[in-house]
Amino acid sequence: MTVSVIIPTLNAEKHLATLLKSLWSQNQPPTEVIIIDSLSEDNTIAIAKDFSAKVIQIKRESFDHGGTRNLALRETEHDIVIFMTQDAIPANEYFIENLIKPLTKKDIPLSYGRQIPRTDANIIEKLIRRYNYPEESITKDLSKIKTLGIKTFFCSNVCCAVRKREFEEVGGFPERIIMNEDMVLAAKMILRGYKIAYEASAMVIHSHNYTLKELFQRYFDIGVSLSRNRWIVDSTKIEKEGKHLLINLTKNLMNEKKPHLIFPFLLQSFMKYSGYRIGFLEKRLPKRSKDILACTRVFGMKIDKSFLWSNIFSFERYKCIINSSFEFVKRLCRALEFKFIYKIEVLICPLSL
Repeated sequence: MTVSVIIPTLNAEKHLATLLKSLWSQNQPPTEVIIIDSLSEDNTIAIAKDFSAKVIQIKRESFDHGGTRNLALRETEHDIVIFMTQDAIPANEYFIENLIKPLTKKDIPLSYGRQIPRTDANIIEKLIRRYNYPEESITKDLSKIKTLGIKTFFCSNVCCAVRKREFEEVGGFPERIIMNEDMVLAAKMILRGYKIAYEASAMVIHSHNYTLKELFQRYFDIGVSLSRNRWIVDSTKIEKEGKHLLINLTKNLMNEKKPHLIFPFLLQSFMKYSGYRIGFLEKRLPKRSKDILACTRVFGMKIDKSFLWSNIFSFERYKCIINSSFEFVKRLCRALEFKFIYKIEVLICPLSL
């Protein structure tokens, strides 16, 4: 099997040389590497050419999470395509070999790998990566929906591999999508009767220490994406999965003897859930608000986002959603018998005023 690696880039000089060097040093190196770049202003293009990568340049405003990747895939004729992000570094020389191994089975056209947090990742980020990317591999199909819910469709193109024939068969990534193009692809594969594989032995180093603002914006985008693809939500129970994550990580923080981090974690969860719920109701929001709240600017307005962020929770239109989000966190704490919930309430309540 011949393999092409596709990497969308924008000002990627920080990690790109390390990434490309690692790819060409693999036990099973790729046949080609394609860089599809959104007019970077640093040394991205020079680095890509130094490592013999094929470079495609597009206008920055034309970048689309799904469409840009589809465009790059049309430039390759190889059997298997690996999609990666510019800041994901293979953990060892067996990354490609292990990632494409599940694709030797006819009923598995899509696989994705494990993300190991960077050394500078905070403890909460490390636990979240451990939860989403465990040590055990798993193959998922329609029969898993009852037990895994939304996680059945979970897939990340931070590092994933797909057979080109089946990718084109299901229509590739959705285009003009704000987020979750990888999840939509996985869902289409599974609903078509295929299986997808999480291959834990295919590892990359990748993590982010997001701020509360960035978490809110990111989950706003996720809410918008799922709102526009309600068929995914309708076939699963996404909020049940969120509750399971909260309970799991809270217990892990206790086991790690880090109880002082439970409040920051619950605050992060509050921001995620608020962002998701508001994003899911994006059709009720004016365009100006969506451009301010979104992580990805796809709504067509040029706005200084600092206009809103210092006062985001004072808007009456968001009050009921934020209050319901806080009630969700309170109910979870009570279910876990955290007696300091009232102290948390005193600290968080002003956010919903």
